[in-house]
Amino acid sequence: MPGSNHYDTIVVGGGHNGLTCAAYLAKAGKRVVVLERRHVLGGAAVSEEVFPGFTYSVCSYVVSLLRPWIIRDLELARFGLELIPLESSFLPLPDGDSLCRWSDGARTRDEVSRFSPRDAETLAEFSRAMGRIGRFVRPIIDAPAPEPMSLKPADLIGLLRLGRHFQDAPVDEMELRLKLLTMSAVDFLDEWFESDVLKAPMSVSGIIGTFLGVRSPGTAYVLLHHYMGEIDGAFRSWGFSRGGTGGVSNAIAASARHFGAEIRTEAPVQRIALRGGAACGVVLESGEEITAGEVVSGCDPRLTFQRFVGEEHLPDDFVAAIRRYRFRGSSGKVNLALDALPEFACRPGAEHLRGDIAIAPSIDALERAYDEAKYGTFSSRPYINIVLPSLVDPTVAPAGKHVMSCFVQYAPYEITGGAARWPEEREAFGDAVVDTIAEYVPNIRDLILHRQVITPWDLEQEFGLSEGNIFHGELTLDQLAFARPANGWARYRTPIRGLWLAGSGAHPGGGIMGSPGALCAREMLGRRAR
Repeated sequence: MPGSNHYDTIVVGGGHNGLTCAAYLAKAGKRVVVLERRHVLGGAAVSEEVFPGFTYSVCSYVVSLLRPWIIRDLELARFGLELIPLESSFLPLPDGDSLCRWSDGARTRDEVSRFSPRDAETLAEFSRAMGRIGRFVRPIIDAPAPEPMSLKPADLIGLLRLGRHFQDAPVDEMELRLKLLTMSAVDFLDEWFESDVLKAPMSVSGIIGTFLGVRSPGTAYVLLHHYMGEIDGAFRSWGFSRGGTGGVSNAIAASARHFGAEIRTEAPVQRIALRGGAACGVVLESGEEITAGEVVSGCDPRLTFQRFVGEEHLPDDFVAAIRRYRFRGSSGKVNLALDALPEFACRPGAEHLRGDIAIAPSIDALERAYDEAKYGTFSSRPYINIVLPSLVDPTVAPAGKHVMSCFVQYAPYEITGGAARWPEEREAFGDAVVDTIAEYVPNIRDLILHRQVITPWDLEQEFGLSEGNIFHGELTLDQLAFARPANGWARYRTPIRGLWLAGSGAHPGGGIMGSPGALCAREMLGRRAR
């Protein structure tokens, strides 16, 4: 019988997508509860004061794809969301030189011209072309995935619109789209630029969240996925969330609570309860049972279907598809608390450190890092993307101190000897990261007050990310749109009646965008997409 422990909807997982789904449902008048296993909300979009006075964006660390319409619908600015644009992208080089790309196009052109006058002139044309393609893709990530085999009138109309969208493109732009869908990041960039100094830091956007190298086919699309950053309508923008990335999740949670949602932390789910082949609630690890008319999982497909539901309750073809769905986590994170601002030997000062910093000395160096990972070990000289959020957000570190966030690739989940060996390799992995940074910041070791090292194993064990994949599954073309997470099941519904999937393992995929959660809620409410 319905009672105080009965809800219209239970949302499993308090990551930003689960919270977004809950907020929309609560806004529509549904009685909703969110159940988060950890003591803090956010999933991978989380801020934690790991050491006194130092707040880390523990996993995800920059924001760009958060959809503007979600920010408006959920009134996130009212609930504390504040995004600070990144001002630059800095590349230190082993020979003592460096390249900085600025928000000011003329200033960037001057920097690039030192390495290639031709590339300096081409850069603006490239940016315009990528902007056009980004605007083409944007409606796709703001709507449910098309269903090619559906005969429903609404789906047929949607496919017709999408087909016209392709058909109306000029021939040269159609060619560009096809190349982005099939080529490697490096091959694609080779068609535009000649300088390795420019291509190397640009190409790494094609490997984030994938166990692929910058020369692997298909990485050009991933490059586009990251290239079309957007902060509340400002296209190609990336930024920090004040207070750390958890500021995004906390603002969404505050909005959800405002609209009436209940949110519980330290409430780990053991299984999703079924009755007559339909989801009817959950059972917590404590033994507590909570019932609901519908259940939403913000967790990844493996955790949702293999652990919470159980393969015995699912159709064989769907089970086979989920088993084939690739995670292959390939990245880790090293968060440092520093006694002072680091100074790069190649370019002293701080102005160029107010954005992101790429340790990507050459395309060959990136491929060598990938080669090591292919054969079961973390990269001895990895690609590292560094940010120093404390330079623009003094709330995350004590006065005069700094936080250095280091996203690292490659750190393969399946290392030689098995993933369970990661705990004994953790500090060696951290040392490799610090050693690599020391080649550019010679005194970095003297500045480190505290160090947090997070491996793919830790991402799985602590944050529930299967195989440590930060996007709930690789962002490869065969795992996108109507194939995410399985053909025929891309519209947030699942083979279990009353069970919905709202995490990054659903269309349109990973990144702090909120679209999977928001679009799932719309489907549940029977509303048309924008």
